[in-house]
Amino acid sequence: MTSTQGAADRDRDAEGRARNARPRDGLGRPLPYGADGVERQPEGVVRTPEETVAEAQALLDAGRPFHAHEVFEDAWKSGPEEERGLWRGLAQLAVGLTHAARGNAKGGARLLLRGAGAVSAWAEEAGRERPYGIGVPELARWARALAERVEEGTAPLGVAGAAEAAPVLVPRPSGEAPR
Repeated sequence: MTSTQGAADRDRDAEGRARNARPRDGLGRPLPYGADGVERQPEGVVRTPEETVAEAQALLDAGRPFHAHEVFEDAWKSGPEEERGLWRGLAQLAVGLTHAARGNAKGGARLLLRGAGAVSAWAEEAGRERPYGIGVPELARWARALAERVEEGTAPLGVAGAAEAAPVLVPRPSGEAPR
């Protein structure tokens, strides 16, 4: 929106809420109107926890952590109150990976560490180290190691880099083929 546009000119959804309808790239950055972008995640989708994890993993594997964060955000907003800390922490991890892949080292590292702390604290408080199969200890180690690489400037960039650096949310049994 330019400074000369009024509130009536803003993109709005069917309920009248302000929504940015600009297309986005694979890392969620807005593109000019009319540009070819990556399909956005629908907002407000209620999924089972298992569906959330599977969809987010597919997006992470495709180098689309911004879109994975939107899936986690849906779970955080629609899930049970006692699980909101888990989903919020996972969303922070995905946004941290997004910022890192965009080249924002400071923001990426900060959000990766914040997300690692959040999921670890939630798991400890809830007494659930592997909610829905998510390997919280492994995920926290991944986030801390990536934050270190981001701060050193050695983390991969771009969509391909995000896919390369993506975590495995649910550890596979040994001998099972990697993603």
